[in-house]
Amino acid sequence: MAKKKAFALRINEDMLKAIEKWAADEFRSTNGQIEWMLNESLKKAKRIPFKKNTDE
Repeated sequence: MAKKKAFALRINEDMLKAIEKWAADEFRSTNGQIEWMLNESLKKAKRIPFKKNTDE
């Protein structure tokens, strides 16, 4: 599993409420929803980072 790094995120209150609602609708945490949204955006833009092979 990839290592996760914590950082502060400043976000508009209305946007956060919308994300929290969306996360609840999808049975995800707010953090999980934001990660999912970022991952989907990276895939769509074809900018998803390649995974390193750690089995060597």
